[in-house]
Amino acid sequence: MKKAVIVLVVLAVVAAGAGWFLSAPTKLSEAQLAAIAEGDASQGELVFWAGGCTSCHAAKDAAGDDKLKLGGGLRLETPFGVFVAPNISSSTADGIGAWSLADFANAMTHGTSPDGRNYYPAFPYTSYARMSGEDIGNLFAFMKTLPSVNGKTPPHELGFPFNIRRGLGLWKRLFLDPSPVIAAPSSGNEVDAALWDRGRYLVEGPGHCGECHTARNFAGGLDLAKWLGGAPAPTGEGRIPDITPVDGGFGSWSASDIAYYLESGFTPEYDSVGGEMVHVQENMAKLPASDREAIAAYLKAIPPVAPTAN
Repeated sequence: MKKAVIVLVVLAVVAAGAGWFLSAPTKLSEAQLAAIAEGDASQGELVFWAGGCTSCHAAKDAAGDDKLKLGGGLRLETPFGVFVAPNISSSTADGIGAWSLADFANAMTHGTSPDGRNYYPAFPYTSYARMSGEDIGNLFAFMKTLPSVNGKTPPHELGFPFNIRRGLGLWKRLFLDPSPVIAAPSSGNEVDAALWDRGRYLVEGPGHCGECHTARNFAGGLDLAKWLGGAPAPTGEGRIPDITPVDGGFGSWSASDIAYYLESGFTPEYDSVGGEMVHVQENMAKLPASDREAIAAYLKAIPPVAPTAN
């Protein structure tokens, strides 16, 4: 009996050690960081709008230049608890003004804070991990030009076990993957390859469209087999639509319909954009027309998700 107890204790210690090791926050390697240089703020502005930073981090109903005041505070109510968007302004005391480029890159690609903690995936680093080093450098340069906003936001409101950040390291091992979600169309497909690639990059990376339009599993990870096939709203109110090319609905829109919707906010039926999509559309309207066309080309060429699979 004594030997059995000792064996169990040893196994428990080994398991705890393995869990501690596997859940450790990760960062970019020195070689990877060396390949990321602080870039061009003017180019970073385009990345900023593509990434929708203002939608979560500006004050509610902010307009005009106030959209660039990223003091945070938005409450995201989810089945796991309430997440509060942080201050990401250039404030050195309360925002990210004291961050280095390495700090920023590690947060964007690995969901790891400057002090070595795991970020919750309410911050969509699972999508931002697909961004290029050039865009991360450009975005960081632009973020440094934005106004400083004083004040820290309240902490997240999470119960056990979701309040244990360390466990997110294991979650990341399951769901943080920087590889593309959708394979490129075959060479025989009548799709402009460069345009489609750009669309995939914008949708799967900075645009993080899948974070809302894709169903999640019990652990909160995206079900990639149902990519962009619609999902329950995180707030529990309504449903976020399927934006794959299924028959009827969004699938009946042409590529030009989609591009025009992202520019103007008007559907082919002359309805106007509503709900949370208002912010997304306003951000997309600031991108070059070629980027909106690229997004449309991608959405028209991805596999449809049957309604019964949602």
